[in-house]
Amino acid sequence: MTEPSTDIRHLRAGGTSLVLDCTGTALPRVLHWGADLGALDGADLATLRRVSEPPLVSGQADVVVPLGLLAEHSAGWLGTPGLVGHRAGTDFSTAFAVFAVEDETPDEDPVVARRVVARADDATARLGLVVVVELLHAGLVRMRGQVTNLGDGVFDLAALDLALPVPTEAVEILDLTGRHLRERSPQRHAFTLGTHLRESRGARGPDASLVLAVGTPGLAWRRGEVRGVHVAWSGNTRTYAERTNLGLSLVAGGELLLPGEVRLGPDESYTGPWVYGSHGTGLDELSGRFHRFLRGRPEHPRRPRPVTLNVWEAVYFDHDLARLTRLADVAASVGVERYVLDDGWFGSRRDDTSGLGDWVVSPEAWPHGLGPLVEHVHGLGMEFGLWFEPEMVNPDSDLYRAHPEWILAVPGRVPVPMRHQQVLDLTHAGAYAHVRDQILAVLAAYPIDYLKWDYNRDLVEPGHQPTGRAAVHEQTRALYRLLDEIRAAHPGLEIESCASGGGRVDLGILARTDRVWGSDSIDPLERQQIEAYTSLLLPPELVGSHIGSPVSHTTGRAHALDFRAATAFFSHLGIEWDLTAASPAEHDRLREWVSAHKAHRPLLHGGTVVHADHADDAIWVHGVVAPDGGEAIVTIVALATTVASPPGRLRIPGLAPDAHYRLTPLAPGDVVHGRTGHRAPPWWAEPVTLPGAVLGGVGMQAPVLNPEQAVLLHLVRV
Repeated sequence: MTEPSTDIRHLRAGGTSLVLDCTGTALPRVLHWGADLGALDGADLATLRRVSEPPLVSGQADVVVPLGLLAEHSAGWLGTPGLVGHRAGTDFSTAFAVFAVEDETPDEDPVVARRVVARADDATARLGLVVVVELLHAGLVRMRGQVTNLGDGVFDLAALDLALPVPTEAVEILDLTGRHLRERSPQRHAFTLGTHLRESRGARGPDASLVLAVGTPGLAWRRGEVRGVHVAWSGNTRTYAERTNLGLSLVAGGELLLPGEVRLGPDESYTGPWVYGSHGTGLDELSGRFHRFLRGRPEHPRRPRPVTLNVWEAVYFDHDLARLTRLADVAASVGVERYVLDDGWFGSRRDDTSGLGDWVVSPEAWPHGLGPLVEHVHGLGMEFGLWFEPEMVNPDSDLYRAHPEWILAVPGRVPVPMRHQQVLDLTHAGAYAHVRDQILAVLAAYPIDYLKWDYNRDLVEPGHQPTGRAAVHEQTRALYRLLDEIRAAHPGLEIESCASGGGRVDLGILARTDRVWGSDSIDPLERQQIEAYTSLLLPPELVGSHIGSPVSHTTGRAHALDFRAATAFFSHLGIEWDLTAASPAEHDRLREWVSAHKAHRPLLHGGTVVHADHADDAIWVHGVVAPDGGEAIVTIVALATTVASPPGRLRIPGLAPDAHYRLTPLAPGDVVHGRTGHRAPPWWAEPVTLPGAVLGGVGMQAPVLNPEQAVLLHLVRV
């Protein structure tokens, strides 16, 4: 929608208003970013600008200090500047003057509702700047900046961060941290004066925060006024929340540039990644905007997400055709639709110490090639997938022995080893061509439907040889180019981004891949939290979640099949378990879970993700509700014992308040296990019908579950 104003632009879409003050020659300022304000005329917008201007106070500048989309010290801003750089020590401060503002509503664009482009220059610093601001149909705001060197000599760029202001009421920060096998751990703290900075280095990021969120006290899934940002880039990134003594607060982000990575010669430009902003009442609404955006992209996977079996935890490096074909037979019998051969099929790769970089089928492991297994899998009606780790190389490999200069390193030394491997420098033309051509050769030799693209170490001392210049920025661009080339050559190919499990989860990689692997930990207790907070950014169909072995390979904990399956049920379902060692009864039960997942897959992968705010952290309630409110599937999860038993009524969020719902347990997640005398509530045996307002506002008694158990509920509007 367009509101009539020449100087103040009111962008509205998806329940969001973004009011941009474009008066004068200063960079655009945000007067409001958040809930839709409704229709405002030119007088309303002018008055909003007037009432937003602060008074002058003692000890500060004699003029109002504005906060533009790109913060500038020259305006009196003493917080973090948006652009950092210099020209041989000069031109360190910018004062951009806007000379054009373009405002358009793209015709029939499935993603963008409104776009504003501000063009500015700084005659003194001899720099040009373009800031693109888009409001998406999903209600997301996204921004990106481009800086151009308009002068002589080199301009060394160190940062280009774009900012969105947040209201005074935002006094709490929620972000994520973690490590390998325990990604997506939430942390909360007060939003005080100063800067809370999150930098993700190494370009893998199991400790990275998918979204940096700020909001009102006690913000939760369903409550609190919350805003957050995400940087859509698969290299180094930074996000920060900043509060100053001028009464201004912001969230900002951009690429984290290493020294010397971007040196702009005359007329050269740098374009930063998209910085996304979302808001909502509670984290569910904030994340729902990301989900709607992703589902609305033309490249979003449309067909049902195939139930996948990955052989890694079943066989590891023991590649034996007879064993793997037996595993395929059992997988097909329980309903698997995609079979993925993992690490160990190539070169000298009999363990993780050698072979990376030699992407040629091993005659030792596969004397007749992969053909017999691929044909067998396809003959069973399943797709065939194959594991690669294209960006890495083992020192014990033919490739490394031939080209030790093809690794990211500072000249004269080798980076510390991680998992016995180094990073292949894709900015070397020869290294890039080697990887591309070997992957394409394998894809030409076999009818492969799916690539699992792994990435198992951080970028430490990521220099380009022989120059010694930092190379994460160019390495990331090369990765994107490589993915684009492979997808162009094989348009039907699907690719999974698997970065040691839960790393490299961002909207940059998701523009080129079809899912991410949630974590290398398949322990369902760990996965409950990992997947909940991965959903801050991604809808469930883009997150791989597998039913693992009875005893977790990463934690040693034992879990019943029903809990393992109920945890993976909502996401892109898979299996990572030696099914040839499972019992017939386990096969039958697994078949029931796979069948139920397929039956409800349109809702699971198209519904609105919801989480309840329950007073006891031992009990989690989450699920999906159809966009029209006509149906929902919800799980009740006991993470631990509760202080009270029974724990009291549980509320079901997200239902249409005026609709009546028929509530029933959903098989096979309808069994209450345990030897402690636990029982289901009286209503469990027969369906009940209640309005959504009652189920969401009052709730119902749930079964008393033992720790690490879950049940499913099905709600259908009547």
